[in-house]
Amino acid sequence: MMWRVVFLGLYLFFAGPALAHKASDSYLVIDVQGQQVNGQWDIALRDIDFAIGLDADGNGEITWGELRARHADIAAWALSALTLERGGVCPLQVSQHQVDDHTDGAYAVLMLAGNCPSGEGEAGVHYRLLFDQDALHRGLLRVVLDGVTHTAILAPEASQQRFSAEKPSLLAQFGQFFVQGVWHIWIGFDHILFLLSLLLPVVLVRHQGTWQGVSRFGDALREVLWVVTSFTVAHSITLSLAALEVVSLPSRLVESAIAFSVVLAALNNLKPVVDSRRWMIAFVFGLIHGFGFASVLAELGLPQEALVLSLVGFNVGVEAGQLAIVTVFLPLAFWLRNTGLYLRGVFTGGSVLVLLIALVWLAERALNLKLLG
Repeated sequence: MMWRVVFLGLYLFFAGPALAHKASDSYLVIDVQGQQVNGQWDIALRDIDFAIGLDADGNGEITWGELRARHADIAAWALSALTLERGGVCPLQVSQHQVDDHTDGAYAVLMLAGNCPSGEGEAGVHYRLLFDQDALHRGLLRVVLDGVTHTAILAPEASQQRFSAEKPSLLAQFGQFFVQGVWHIWIGFDHILFLLSLLLPVVLVRHQGTWQGVSRFGDALREVLWVVTSFTVAHSITLSLAALEVVSLPSRLVESAIAFSVVLAALNNLKPVVDSRRWMIAFVFGLIHGFGFASVLAELGLPQEALVLSLVGFNVGVEAGQLAIVTVFLPLAFWLRNTGLYLRGVFTGGSVLVLLIALVWLAERALNLKLLG
């Protein structure tokens, strides 16, 4: 009975993010020049379907005809969740509907247009999309106000933001992208499961074909530093190259390779091939994960006037998010390392669950299937 409880807990911990309604982002760009407003709002079709229903025939696929039939409803639903102000409320309308593919699926693209009562002063944005249905939803906002670029993450606790036409300080720009980096490592379940797969064995040592706990915390800490540093250096390299448009890879290839890296990391725990130099695995596949992080920056759009600073801020945010995970995981894992709960439940059971989830991801991404909700 105890092991059933442990297994259920592990299942909810590892599989919950993958099986639940996916934590979602929408991408909102608003360009305010004086009184004139233009914008683009990308919202995942799965989120629109989740909120108002699009799949009329219930076959699990959303066709262009089904989407076109609901254009008016989609526009009314979206605009009811967005308020833009400059000298008063700026009435907005959807001028055009399009569809685009992002790394995580198809998105409806709403082209926005409108006029504000005033052409001077601050602009305010109040965003409410999906918050009453999905508390993990985030709006990734880029506002260009009279030529000055601002970015923000819109969340239930930060749904209202105000922006000045004055150029933000370098520290403020760094902070904006730092927060984005932290958030995106925390919702990047594939990145987290890859990192956790590499961390699960750091409190163990393989002796005569069996796993047993390390004798000293320092040994585990040293292994963690090697793994995390290697992963950090590797993804920092490719994140920078991709964000600066020096190197570009197809998103489907990148996402499939990330899922494959999770598969290999989990398999290596169950059937060890590399058990003393896991930092090498972290480095090699960290290069691929860097391209995944870069896709997020591509969606956000780096401000050209502070390109390097914003890139550094995002990368440091990713590292801070990783360190937060390690800080919680390592002491607890070291404390439990010699228990059956850790050896058979967390380490073996967790690796099996990660492997199964990653295999489904790999099939979905490589073969363009839809197996999980």
